[in-house]
Amino acid sequence: MLRVGLTGGIGSGKSAVAARLVERGAVLIDADRVAREVVAPGSDGLAEIVAAFSDAVLDADGALDRAALGAVVFADEAARRRLESITHPRVRARTAELAAAAPPDAIVVNDVPLLVEVGLAPTYHLVIVVQTTVSTRLERLVRDRGMGRVEAERRIAAQTDDARRRAAADVVLGNDGSLAALHDAVDALWRQRLRPYEDNLRQRRVAQPDGDDPTGTDAGWPEQYARLAARIRHTLGSDALRIDHIGSTAVPGLAAQDVIDVQVAVSSLTDADGALTDRLANAGFPRVPGQWWDDPRPAGSGRWEKRLHGSADPARPVRLHVRLEGSPGWRYALLMRDHLRADPDQRAAYLQLKRDLVDAAPAAGGSGTARDPWFDEEYLRAEQWATQTGWRP
Repeated sequence: MLRVGLTGGIGSGKSAVAARLVERGAVLIDADRVAREVVAPGSDGLAEIVAAFSDAVLDADGALDRAALGAVVFADEAARRRLESITHPRVRARTAELAAAAPPDAIVVNDVPLLVEVGLAPTYHLVIVVQTTVSTRLERLVRDRGMGRVEAERRIAAQTDDARRRAAADVVLGNDGSLAALHDAVDALWRQRLRPYEDNLRQRRVAQPDGDDPTGTDAGWPEQYARLAARIRHTLGSDALRIDHIGSTAVPGLAAQDVIDVQVAVSSLTDADGALTDRLANAGFPRVPGQWWDDPRPAGSGRWEKRLHGSADPARPVRLHVRLEGSPGWRYALLMRDHLRADPDQRAAYLQLKRDLVDAAPAAGGSGTARDPWFDEEYLRAEQWATQTGWRP
């Protein structure tokens, strides 16, 4: 099932987004509600908290007195970690139970206020951040929740800032306008991205990019790669010996097709055909059917075998190249990237080559580009540059 993380600062309107997603058909797991449930009266979680911090953290009715507990752990790092060791495993277990109970074609939305702060972004297929200006948030907190302005400012300042949230976000929903406008944005997201993403994920189907023409650059490509790499690292752990951003989108200033190329180094391609394939597919990176290899450099030196995966996300096309660490194909991808980063003349020549090929055969797009003689020449230039500079992958 598609796992979506939803977060946003206090007063941003995150709950309104969650409610609209539920109306569209999402299964909602509210992290705050789960956190209260696992320490409810009569629970093992509450009993362990009392054993650790005494019954001074209970109110007159025997329920957890959150203010009293907060006073104990706020300035005591060891106490805070003890509390987290009690609550976090229970929250994770209950969250997993709720997700497992959802239908197999569900879109499960996890509403997590501190998603960014606790580093949960890589555990989801997609992260949605609701972003609202501080002035609007203050107005809402004072008007809708009855907070004093000073308290509202303190609560906002205690959370992470918008820049960190944006860095973790695959989708940013602005919410400074009307509720109707927010609903329209959520509905479009559901229709155009979430529903197709879930279908692709379940069918293990790769989403295809819109076109091949290298029309521009995107300053957000490095951040998008970083989010992808974090998900892949979370999925594969130590089986991914190294993860790199390669290809045209890894070269600043180079116009490219809007597809992120990612290289994953492994110790064995045979192992890549086993459980690793399923793990990547379940994380949103299904295997591209067929056999794949790279054209060798220099030409005629035998094909460079690899495995190729794509992305199930219709709004973020990916080519994920799984190569043997230290192999010629693995090294060449890194060498070409770094040489093009260092040599603006060859960067311009490469861009012109790609555009010429698209103009000559629009239907073929960029296919066949790597077989152009320019690449053999570029290989020699890059090897010379590597020798001169002492480059290492």
